[in-house]
Amino acid sequence: MVAISTTIHQTKSLIGAHTSTQGGLEKALLHGATIGATTIQLFTSNQRQWAGRPLNKAELSSWHDTLETTSMQQVMSHASYLINLGSNQEALLTKSRSAFVEEIERCLALKISYLNFHPGAATGDHATACLDRIVQSLWALEPLFQKENSLRLLIETTAGQGSTVGHSFEQLAYIIQKVKEVVPIGVCMDTCHVFAAGYAIRTLAEWEDTLAKFESIIGLNHLYALHVNDSMTPLGSRKDRHANLGNGEIGMACFKAMMQHPKLKLIPKYLETPNGDTMWIKEIKLLQSF
Repeated sequence: MVAISTTIHQTKSLIGAHTSTQGGLEKALLHGATIGATTIQLFTSNQRQWAGRPLNKAELSSWHDTLETTSMQQVMSHASYLINLGSNQEALLTKSRSAFVEEIERCLALKISYLNFHPGAATGDHATACLDRIVQSLWALEPLFQKENSLRLLIETTAGQGSTVGHSFEQLAYIIQKVKEVVPIGVCMDTCHVFAAGYAIRTLAEWEDTLAKFESIIGLNHLYALHVNDSMTPLGSRKDRHANLGNGEIGMACFKAMMQHPKLKLIPKYLETPNGDTMWIKEIKLLQSF
C-alpha cells in the first residue's frame, strides 16, 4: 500500500454539515458555502439504493471547479446505509462489498479526503465473527489503494443499537490493528453515538477521560473526523437519536470543550443535527465562536 500523507495544513477550524446533492454533486459544496461551512459531508450516490450511477466527465469537471471556487477542505463522503461489510448473509455481504468498491471509486474520482462508513451488524451471529468479516472485506480493497491518492476510510463509531458493532473502542481497535497495514484506515467519532454507547463527554473532564481511553485502546493518531450531534437519549442508552446542539442529554458544555480541546481543534467536524435548513448556520457560527 502506498503511504498517504495525513498532515493537516489548515489553521482555521474545519466545520460543516452533511449537505444535499439535489441537482448535482457540486450543489453540496455550494450549500456548504451558503451556511458558512469550511468542509462538508455528502452522499456521492443515493444512500438507499445499491447501484450507484457512474460519474461522467461533465459532472466531475463541475465538481472539481466548484470545489476550487468554494475552497472546501477535507471533504467527506458517507457510504450507503445499506452496506454491511460484516453480514453473515452471503448475498448481502457480496452486494455490500461491491457497493463499497463503487463508493471508493467515486471518492477517488472526486478526490475526496475521507469515506465514512458504518462498520456493520452481526444480525444473529457472534460479534467477533462479524468483526472478522469486516476485516476480510477491508483486506480485499488493497488493490484500490496501490496508486497515490488522498482517500482514507473512516469507521464511524456506533451507538450499539441492535446487533451493530463498532460501539466499543475495543471493537474499533480490533479492526484497525488488522487492516492498518493494508488500507488507509481511521475513525470518525460521532458525539451522539459514543455518548449513547456509554462514553461520557458532557464536560471537559469527561472528554479528557474518554480521549484517554481512546488513546490507550485505539490511539488518537487514528482519529480523523467528528460527527457533531447532541443526543435525545441518555448516556449508555444504546440508541441513535440525534438532537440539535444543547437541546439533548449531552449539553452545550460538551461542544465548547470539544472546540477548545487542543487534541480536537483541527479535526474536521460535521453536523448531522436535525432541522439543518434552519439550524446549521446558527450551529456553525456557535461552534466557531467557541
